[in-house]
Amino acid sequence: MKSVGKLNVIGLLFGMTFGGLLAGAQLHEYDTIHSMLRLDDYYVYLMMGSAIAVSAPLLWLLEQRGMNTPFGGELALSRSKPQAHHFKGGALFGLGWAIAGTCPAPALVMLSSGAWLSLVAIPGIFLGLHLRERQQMNASRSLNHVGDGEHRELLSAC
Repeated sequence: MKSVGKLNVIGLLFGMTFGGLLAGAQLHEYDTIHSMLRLDDYYVYLMMGSAIAVSAPLLWLLEQRGMNTPFGGELALSRSKPQAHHFKGGALFGLGWAIAGTCPAPALVMLSSGAWLSLVAIPGIFLGLHLRERQQMNASRSLNHVGDGEHRELLSAC
């Protein structure tokens, strides 16, 4: 099997496992998310906190040891100081999360479990991605650079 094909299979297996874990934890359930956002249940916050508590030190350790990614590049975590666009993006994401009761990965689990709300949420996610891409392209034309606000590259003048 070619290297790219092998990575795709590995990605698919990890994605299926992640989806299974989301479903098992009921993170694709609209009521679970809304009870979390209403602060009626702290279950989801504890899950997110434990994921951060495990992954942050592990990623730091792997970066310190100069580990390579599956694609062969050196693991280098990006760091940036909080800026206004981080808060605006977080608020917009949170608003969408509150309205739909889901975010991108659980929306796919919702679809596979037959939840009809996913037929609204998934196109909404893609619409948001499309609008962000258009906004980013318009900004890069006027500022002469491309990037996500943190990782910018100058456009060469042709």
